[in-house]
Amino acid sequence: MTKLTESLELCDECGACLDVCSTYKATQNEEFSPIGRIKAARKIFQNEEITPRMVESIYNCPECHLCTNVCPYDIDVPEIIAQSRAELVRKGLGPLERHNRVIEGIQRLGNSVNGDPSKRLDWLPEAFSTHKSNTLFFVGCLASYLVTDAAISSYLLLKKLDVDFMILTDEGCCGIYYYEAGRLDLAREKFEENVNRFKKLGIKRVITICAGCYHCFKRLYPHLLGSVDFEVVHIIQLLPSLLKEKGIKMEPKGVEVTYQDPCRLGRVEGFYDEPREALALCGIKVNEPPENRENAPCCGAGGAVRSVYRDLSVKLASQILDQAPVTPIVTPCTFCQFNLGYASGKTGSNKKIVYITDPILQALPFGL
Repeated sequence: MTKLTESLELCDECGACLDVCSTYKATQNEEFSPIGRIKAARKIFQNEEITPRMVESIYNCPECHLCTNVCPYDIDVPEIIAQSRAELVRKGLGPLERHNRVIEGIQRLGNSVNGDPSKRLDWLPEAFSTHKSNTLFFVGCLASYLVTDAAISSYLLLKKLDVDFMILTDEGCCGIYYYEAGRLDLAREKFEENVNRFKKLGIKRVITICAGCYHCFKRLYPHLLGSVDFEVVHIIQLLPSLLKEKGIKMEPKGVEVTYQDPCRLGRVEGFYDEPREALALCGIKVNEPPENRENAPCCGAGGAVRSVYRDLSVKLASQILDQAPVTPIVTPCTFCQFNLGYASGKTGSNKKIVYITDPILQALPFGL
């Protein structure tokens, strides 16, 4: 009996996951819950009849890990989803049409958001530097084209804190979308391409600002390739120590934010204290929504959900907007920043969403 089969048989439908599952709470449809997805996965792997509704239940999971967090049997639902999507591809039932549009865009343009590759560095606040370093600042597709303020503030903050790094004119995509859509063949190809390129450039460390890129480099590359020979860090891991090295410990000046815990940086990696400490060091008061840290709700952008089920992703994001005690909402995830911002506009809440490096950069002394 394989590990996957064992996991599928462990579920006794106790219902603990129903209390936390974002998609179930938004739809009140048990098919779109961990219980429904496990039932669908059993049929997928037992070669039984697969209905369109089952396919939808596998693909509308944002892989937020809330269910795994409360499951008494520690069933890894996101891994079941990942394997189920790959199996649907093998059976010719996936990816879905909208997934394939994004995939075609990545192959044609080198990014997942239909951006013009000739404008990838238009966000750069100064002339491009050909400076070489063994540390690469990997900006990511979203920050390069859709939430460019995250790229700008992160770039300027890293420079202000004297971090030595390089950037690439033709950075390309990390490849996470291929993996999340179930196209492991394309994912492996892209992962190998990036690994070989980084090796050729002498890259030993990759700094990311996108939680998706971080998760992809940190978890998915070794999962498919066995190992990688570069270190992966998210910028929030670096900020507390970098600020302390500069002697930054500022008194509060009345600036308040709501901090939002992204799924992949929070529940998956446990990065709860680092971002809060960085904000506090800069004199910024952190307000907490009712559900935070390991219980924080999902924004609805992960798992390739937003590109196919946009209305659902807006519903999930709205839960976070409604709970925020103050604005702006600060996040260290560009996926969250984009989707929360989109939902804020669509729902009329008009709450401001900013990337975490923005208020930190603004708080630092000018002459630092």
